[in-house]
Amino acid sequence: MDYALIWYALIGLAVLIYVILDGFDLGIGILFPSAHSKQERDLMMNSIAPVWDGNETWLVLGGGGLFAVFPLAYAVVMPALYAPLIIMLLGLILRGVSFEYRFRTKRGIFLWDSAFFIGSLMATLMQGIMLGALLQGISVEGRAYAGGWFDWLSPFTLFCGLALMCAYILLGACWLLIKLPHDLVNRYYSLARRWGVALVACIVLASIWLPFTNELIALRWFSFPNTLILIAIPIGAGLCIWQLFESLLAHRAVRAYLFAIALFAISALGFGVSTFPYLVPFALTYQQAAAPDSSLIFLLVGAAVLLPLIIAYSAYSYWVFRGKLKHDEGYH
Repeated sequence: MDYALIWYALIGLAVLIYVILDGFDLGIGILFPSAHSKQERDLMMNSIAPVWDGNETWLVLGGGGLFAVFPLAYAVVMPALYAPLIIMLLGLILRGVSFEYRFRTKRGIFLWDSAFFIGSLMATLMQGIMLGALLQGISVEGRAYAGGWFDWLSPFTLFCGLALMCAYILLGACWLLIKLPHDLVNRYYSLARRWGVALVACIVLASIWLPFTNELIALRWFSFPNTLILIAIPIGAGLCIWQLFESLLAHRAVRAYLFAIALFAISALGFGVSTFPYLVPFALTYQQAAAPDSSLIFLLVGAAVLLPLIIAYSAYSYWVFRGKLKHDEGYH
């Protein structure tokens, strides 16, 4: 059995779940300055209060799993992405602190509102930049990172940061459509449509940019018979986009949110197809970077116990706090 492949899939799944779950609350943080009143900002924050810290569990699982299961990949990727990773973590810390402090002050609430927005924006942009750095490839020589301090900073990585910002804002707007009281949601339908259009434009541009700049990706997508099989991915993305905008126009909030998630999942599938079997594109495969099978089996037993528990308590928290918020309730 290929235990390394199982872990490759599990870590990919953990990262995808993190992007989907933490994506909407980061998107809400970026949307924070657009709120028309303090009461609206309180409701926006209260919509994620029960779940935001639990969402970040998946980030710990993805990062910790990479360290334990693919130590060589961790040793290569960390030096390549130290700067954006540290900035991302600082952004997440700033968000967490501002979340608690803004409900404990009146005079300084504008400072913590700004901190919540800045922390969300920092974390989002850095996540997109790191994704872009992986897609453009990491320089490796002799099982070690061979690039410079600022290889992660390029026009393509900045574009990926912008694309992820559009994606998170779309998710955040769709979440607010579900959670905010009826008298506040109309504006977010138009916001979701505008940022959805921006995201679609970014997806189209990335789909053109990557094959033209990377021969391996071009061969993967545009060689026979791969093209006949992989054409299902852009078709599926097109269907999700169509249903997403149809749902937004029809004011069907839950359906719009689900199709936004489906678009994320299809985009992640496209990323996996473009880079497989590389764990460090395009230098180390998952097999080259994996720990010994004995370690993978031991860790897989732990994951078989812990993953269902994480999924269960996450699902339970979402179920308990389901439904729309009322104007006079929430975290204080």
